[in-house]
Amino acid sequence: MKLEIVSTDSAPAAIGPYSQAVKCGNILFCSGQIPIDPATGKLVDGTIYPQAERVMDNISAMLVASGIGFDDVIKTTIFLTDMADFAAVNDVYGKHFPGHKPARSTVAVKSLPLGALLEIEVIAAL
Repeated sequence: MKLEIVSTDSAPAAIGPYSQAVKCGNILFCSGQIPIDPATGKLVDGTIYPQAERVMDNISAMLVASGIGFDDVIKTTIFLTDMADFAAVNDVYGKHFPGHKPARSTVAVKSLPLGALLEIEVIAAL
């Protein structure tokens, strides 16, 4: 099966040896997004809310670059450095999935790249 790399300037460039997203058949695998502003390449300052908004904006950019949207997401994984942020992330996340509810896992992690408070990865159908 042929793999196709997805790349967009509307989402942060990879900060390591990986792709923003990869198409494999009818599935899109998006790398985990942390709250990096693609315009500056810097982590968004602040609390969990602006960081979660930036992460969802970055995910949206990758989906749009692939010709799909949040309704096509089938699975997400959320990584949080503090489970006390769970409700706040749910608030932001839920705005992007008002009717469609993909499968999801949420896990606590000790730390994330660049000191981010969260990271979200998605798998979507093309």
